[in-house]
Amino acid sequence: MRSRRVVCSTIIVTLILAVVCVALPAMAQNTLETIKSRGTLLGGVKNDTPPFGFIDSNNQVAGFDVDLVREIAKALGVKVEFVKVTSPTRIPMLVSGNVDLVAASMTITPDREKTIDFSIVYYTGAQTLAVPTNSPITGVKDLDGKTVAVQQGTTLEKNLATLAPGAKILPFRDYTSAWLALRQGRADAFTGSYDIMRGFIKNTPGFKTVGERFSVEPFGIGIRKGETTLRDAVNNSLRDLWTSKKYHELYHKWFEVEPDVPIPMK
Repeated sequence: MRSRRVVCSTIIVTLILAVVCVALPAMAQNTLETIKSRGTLLGGVKNDTPPFGFIDSNNQVAGFDVDLVREIAKALGVKVEFVKVTSPTRIPMLVSGNVDLVAASMTITPDREKTIDFSIVYYTGAQTLAVPTNSPITGVKDLDGKTVAVQQGTTLEKNLATLAPGAKILPFRDYTSAWLALRQGRADAFTGSYDIMRGFIKNTPGFKTVGERFSVEPFGIGIRKGETTLRDAVNNSLRDLWTSKKYHELYHKWFEVEPDVPIPMK
């Protein structure tokens, strides 16, 4: 009789634990409710990648990604707090809960989708090269034996290795360091997303972009796995920005052209 009671108790405890194990992740993953009760959205953005995220002349974080996160927070009815991330730290900081989402010029890739979820594509970039104005380099075909600065651990680095296997890759932790290597003559070229290249050379005479754009880089806002309510809210905000033309206003503000790739409406 006693053994039967023990068995029944064990079954009940097991069932309770099973329910708790199912319920806790669901509770823990409702970040949208947490954001609203906190009254603040923690947005991970870069501060070294103009024009997406950088420190402006007023010592404030600014850029296209920054403005989008600000608009998303406004749509959620909360304030926004910007948290600095870099390419190596943006996914770990998101997964660990240090930020609610990441808008950091991040390309959507199958490998990254194994770890985090993404919003719809909010920007489509393309990789290119920046070189000194007197450089003989005219495109990827001229990179054999040349030293090319690039941000390490990115799709940019992988694309370069594939398309220019004869190039000497000089990886850096962040965009700014790679750009500095080109400016100081430690690299023959610098590769990255076209608009980021333009952002760096815009106010720096002596440099130019060259060659055809040699990749397609769909950027998405990173969200923790399973956060469907937050992802849906972010997607709705992005679509509303496109429909209202606010997106176009922000795009022109930072890229000085009109957007040529629409935000998906489905």
